[in-house]
Amino acid sequence: MLQLEHPVALEALRGRPSQPWLWLSPAAGLLPARSELQGRGIRLYRRGDGYDGDVRCGLPLPLPVESVQAIVVEHAAQGSAGDFLDECARVLMPGGRLWLFALNPLSPYRLHWARHGVAAIRPDRLRSLAQRAGLQCVGSPRYLGPMWQLGRVPSGPGRAPWRAVCLLELEKRSVAAVGPTPLMMRWQRPAITI
Repeated sequence: MLQLEHPVALEALRGRPSQPWLWLSPAAGLLPARSELQGRGIRLYRRGDGYDGDVRCGLPLPLPVESVQAIVVEHAAQGSAGDFLDECARVLMPGGRLWLFALNPLSPYRLHWARHGVAAIRPDRLRSLAQRAGLQCVGSPRYLGPMWQLGRVPSGPGRAPWRAVCLLELEKRSVAAVGPTPLMMRWQRPAITI
């Protein structure tokens, strides 16, 4: 699955080459090489109750508020999904993107990870938690990975939710301050200027 995810995530980051980024992976060996990535960033992988890699930390991440433009999360969320998304929203700059790769609990592929203690959250629940954290979903969820063929079930784009991985692309949007209200004046008589 990660072999299918890396090209998608790398392409997304290449669209924002000069911006700081954060990459979270489930294991050290699954992090992309620094030479594959452009710009500045931090690569972390899950280790116990926290993260290791370029920095060793836990949540909250040791990053200033609104300090990264892009975050890639490949099955590496820690703690509750709501708290994790709140932390991602905190470190994202306005206009920043989060690519969240999550196991799809609707897929029969879940039988592969069911006995390993990995919890999967439904895509609609993830969207709801993201919106609560101040992140807006960009487009519809994308589905990646193997798709099980179950006898007479046809394959094709309509069967995408059967795939193993759901990708949500989320954006942090900020509310613009309300500008001054234009003053509406009506002249009783024509004005003459010299």
